Amino acid sequence: MRNKILVVSLILIILSLSGCTSIENGQGFNLDNELVYEDIVNEIIRFHVIANSDSDEDQSLKLKVRDKVVEFVSSNLKDAKSLDEARQFLIDNKSDIESIAKSVVIENGYSYNVTSTLSRENFPDKVYGDVVFPQGEYEAYRILIGEAEGQNWWCVMFPPLCFVDGTKEVVDSKAIINTLESNKDSNKDSNKESKEESNKDSDKPTENKIKFKFKLFEILFKNKS
Repeated sequence: MRNKILVVSLILIILSLSGCTSIENGQGFNLDNELVYEDIVNEIIRFHVIANSDSDEDQSLKLKVRDKVVEFVSSNLKDAKSLDEARQFLIDNKSDIESIAKSVVIENGYSYNVTSTLSRENFPDKVYGDVVFPQGEYEAYRILIGEAEGQNWWCVMFPPLCFVDGTKEVVDSKAIINTLESNKDSNKDSNKESKEESNKDSDKPTENKIKFKFKLFEILFKNKS
């Protein structure tokens, strides 16, 4: 009983402290807003623009490249109905996207080479709005400027969260979850006919909800049986 009281007290103290921090920073923060990797890894395509270096000039150029590429991609990709459709668009338009990025580089007085790649890459934990995308291997479309040794800007290209808010500063967890779940529902519906026969004898509904990891509780109870 005493241990339970101590645990509850600790949780309340931590939540209280995080609430104070949220007020000071002007935005809320949820300790448990880390998505479950298995729920999202095969549902998204990330988008990364990697600067030549971390100099102010190269970082500024990176954002200009981002703006032009997102402008082009958003008008074509926002209505994509599936991950396959989005992927095919990126493959088919790779040279056009690179040309747009290269034009921005030249217009700003630089001679950096620009390449892009659609591949699976390992990424660390990344915060998007008020949600944490956990470390792991994701499919990502990456634009590499020059030596590509600077910090990168990133967003979720499909589903099109990039086009909701390019800065990621006002995207909240509810908006992200709604978009991801809507995409999962669309994918499920597109496969419904092919699976209808195998599932016709089952009345059990399938769970299709995106979940958060309860990170605080994992920390508290990870060594308890």
